Amino acid sequence: MKTITQRFVRLTAPGLLVGLGVLCASLVRAQAPWPFAAPTTPMAQLNSKNLVLNQVNWLQNATRTASSQPNNGYGLLVQQFQAVRSQYAGLKSTLTPQQLAAGANQFAELDAGLDIVQEAFTDYQTAVANGQSIYTAMANMCRVLNEAMGVWAQEFKRDCRQLQVGW
Repeated sequence: MKTITQRFVRLTAPGLLVGLGVLCASLVRAQAPWPFAAPTTPMAQLNSKNLVLNQVNWLQNATRTASSQPNNGYGLLVQQFQAVRSQYAGLKSTLTPQQLAAGANQFAELDAGLDIVQEAFTDYQTAVANGQSIYTAMANMCRVLNEAMGVWAQEFKRDCRQLQVGW
């Protein structure tokens, strides 16, 4: 005579196997790549836009302190500028295809603006190589970066409003 435990194991073992099979199939299915990009939301766009503007503010703040420490300041400014570029690229990834198409010219101008601002780093290196004091060259670069990023941020905000980024 079989005990109750043996009967229970015999009855539930197939059920457990079926349950594990269903569970494993659903896990495998959940890991399969999704054929479509995740939809962007106004909240994701708004957050990303604010991150870009915050990063611009951090860069501008860094320009105010970097001129007093040119040896460390240059690396800090490069890092902060690259962070602006990175956040801006992240913002563009949250936009809908319609927003990207409608704002293609604006985004090309913003990209070109960042390329132009980046030339301030080359100008600094050239000035120092030509014998200018690193303090003077750093002060000039900080002034240029601060003003240029202010203009870039204004254009960025205007374009975001026009394209309804985060609405």
